[in-house]
Amino acid sequence: MRDFTIHAFETLLVAIINNGYKIITYQQYAENKNQEGKYVILRHDIDNLPLNALLFATIEDRYLVKGTFYFRDTPEVFKKEILTDIASMGHEIGYHYEDLSKMTGNRQLAIKSFENSLNKFKSIYPVKTICMHGSPLSPIDNKQLWQSFNYNQFNLLAEIYLDTDFNKVFYLTDTGRNWNSRFNIRDRVRSPFKIPVKNTGHLVLLFNNQNLPDKIMINVHPQRWNNNNFKWTNELITQNIKNLFKYLLLKIGVIK
Repeated sequence: MRDFTIHAFETLLVAIINNGYKIITYQQYAENKNQEGKYVILRHDIDNLPLNALLFATIEDRYLVKGTFYFRDTPEVFKKEILTDIASMGHEIGYHYEDLSKMTGNRQLAIKSFENSLNKFKSIYPVKTICMHGSPLSPIDNKQLWQSFNYNQFNLLAEIYLDTDFNKVFYLTDTGRNWNSRFNIRDRVRSPFKIPVKNTGHLVLLFNNQNLPDKIMINVHPQRWNNNNFKWTNELITQNIKNLFKYLLLKIGVIK
């Protein structure tokens, strides 16, 4: 099975369902962190190509499951009609914030920017959870905004990296176009789980062999997954270049 195709994602989705995992949104997790049973928090970070997000939402709707979609507030990503369509299927919409890096570390400007963007999203959907965008080419960690402010003042329930118990929830992300890639700069968590995943086919096998914890968060970037050969190859080459660049920035200490 070729990796990072729509078919590969759908195969993974079927493996999750067939092996007894309930698929939930992040809001559902945040409202009841002590819920019993097997579940996967299905999260999508929409950095680019919002039409791919709509495709993922449609596939998941076909399987009667709901996930969480975190959109950046950029002209190429914030498409009101797409957000509305995804929300209409019952999926959760959240804000993929990057205001501190946008404002080059100025926290007063960043919190105003955050509030303005959040209100844009709330005009479409009653946003309750948020998720930091890694901004890998910036030396600024967007989560640091909450060292000076409290997101609860905006009637928000939770922030992914600050409110998830990763001691109990096994975290998997396709950042870097690999599962839990070593080129991942900020999309990382502290966790006792040490389960290497070679590729999506291997992840499917781990599900089918019941070799995974009962509580999992899976983060996918829909832009990475394509059936079209040109788009698939373009994403592969582009991500490999990004990974090399990130590696060099880490090596010379520009980003920590």
